[in-house]
This record gives sequence, structure tokens and C-alpha cells, in this order.
Amino acid sequence: MRILHTMLRVKDLEASKAFYCDVLGMKLLREKEYPNGQFTLAFVGYGDETDNAVLELTYNWGKDDYVLGEAFGHVALGVEDIEATCAEAVRKGARLVRAPGPMKHGTTIIAFLEDPNGYKIELIQQKPVAPSMPLTTVQV
Repeated sequence: MRILHTMLRVKDLEASKAFYCDVLGMKLLREKEYPNGQFTLAFVGYGDETDNAVLELTYNWGKDDYVLGEAFGHVALGVEDIEATCAEAVRKGARLVRAPGPMKHGTTIIAFLEDPNGYKIELIQQKPVAPSMPLTTVQV
């Protein structure tokens, strides 16, 4: 088993696609309208759905507001340079709701953006990968 996608209901599909694709660098993988159900699904992500978990943006026609509730927390993305990622996101119009810094009661560096619907997107500074150790031949 593996996670396929996470569904988020969105108020404005175009604004949501712009945020996830233009600000966060995801790709629009597929989009389909369902006229009988009066909704549109747009799938976005960093890679093909066969190998990656993606986000399903669900736009219910004519619905322009949702109560987000208390149970949902956030979507988390690992980034190589949290300061540069936040600066670029803000430059592109994203709302930074928590500047980069250590998480409460920890040392992991995190930040939070807010998408056009009010969903929180956590950015987590990924530690640099340690250089690989040179392979040595062992004589037996």
C-alpha cells in the first residue's frame, strides 16, 4: 500500500492551481470537469502519480467558502533552502504566516505559508546530505 493523494476542497480553482504550481513549483498533472456532479478535480504534485503522492484540488461549482475545521493540520513539504523558498514564495504573492525558525520545543527549522483557501503549508528545512564515504577494499 501507499498514499495516493490528499484531497483539499478549494474556493477558487485558478488561484489554488497558481499557488501550488507557480509558487510551490508543483505541476498540474491532470484536470477533469464533472458536469453532472458540478465539480472539477485538479491533481498537482512534484512527480507522476504512479510514483508520488499528490494533492487533489476539488472545486465544487458555486461553492466559494468552507469551514476548515479543527482536525486538519497542514501539508508538509521538505525544502533545501527554507529562507530562499520563503522569500521566493512571498515575492510571488504567497502569505507567510510563520517565518523560518526552530520548531517549538525542537531544533528542526520550519516555516508556514497559507494557500488561497486558508490551508497551512509547512516548509521543513531538509538537512544537507552527508558526503558519501569512499568505498575501500577489504583484504581477506
